[in-house]
Amino acid sequence: MQQSTAPAAPDDGAAAALRIVAHFDALALAGTGPDGLLRAAAALSGAVAGTEHRGRTTRRDPDGRTPAGQPPARRGERPRTDGSVWLERPGPAHPDDELTTARLAVALDLAEARRHPLNALETGIDPARDLAERTAALARLRLAPGTRIRIAATRPDDRAPAAADPAALVPTRYGLLHAHLQRTGGPPPATPAGLGPWVRADQAPDSWEGAVIALRLTEPAVPVVDATDLGALLLLARTHDPQDPHPDVAALARLDARATRVLQVLVEAESVRAAAAALGMHHSTLQARHEALTHDLGYDPRTATGKVRYAAAEFLLRLTDPRP
Repeated sequence: MQQSTAPAAPDDGAAAALRIVAHFDALALAGTGPDGLLRAAAALSGAVAGTEHRGRTTRRDPDGRTPAGQPPARRGERPRTDGSVWLERPGPAHPDDELTTARLAVALDLAEARRHPLNALETGIDPARDLAERTAALARLRLAPGTRIRIAATRPDDRAPAAADPAALVPTRYGLLHAHLQRTGGPPPATPAGLGPWVRADQAPDSWEGAVIALRLTEPAVPVVDATDLGALLLLARTHDPQDPHPDVAALARLDARATRVLQVLVEAESVRAAAAALGMHHSTLQARHEALTHDLGYDPRTATGKVRYAAAEFLLRLTDPRP
């Protein structure tokens, strides 16, 4: 039986998008094959999912069968390596069709790559591989161990130009990301992008880890972040487990948007009275909120130590996986 194809309510849009991303990342990380990915896309969207790869077309309906008859219009069609993916449904496209096909294309490309020996770049940046394996992979990339390089990270939907340095689609603790090898200091391959520090090629895993952290810190106003610019914060970030955050980070994550804003102003203002004026609140009301926040956080965010703890926790919160 087909799942409901009614589009999500506006308030549910972000949550629905997060579920789609998490769903395909989990399938890809589990090693699901192309047919399983197509079936999952069809079941998730309530529509026929199709792909054309090197001249061969495969289609699956939400029940996992090959549909018969003339296909309806393609929705959310998206290119993939040596082909394309799409959904088929009558009537207008649904809001999540574009995201579903984008994630399907990424997952199918990764499944195809896994049918062949590991990409040399993926091996070269993998900290779980021993030095001999990484050195052999570097040799396939024509890199001596001492060559100066850095790794850039971009989102999986951002593809490297054909003439760019080697790239690989790599599973990470934040889901699938593209890794790009850079041998010169040219512009990043796409934005948003995180740039790892320059290292010897045999230390490429360190650059990749920095690139992944930097990518998590990008925002519309700052679409490219260089891990080198983080200074000592990079050391702090390397110790952070995004799925098991420090209690200070978890405390910030529990605050609603209003409390988060009040806390930010309290930390930045010269005094509680100045913070009350900036927030348009009565001084005594804000004083009560200050006391409540101190209780909830486990420290006073107005003290010198409290401000440092808040700044560190707010920084790590941006690196925390929101999906669990």
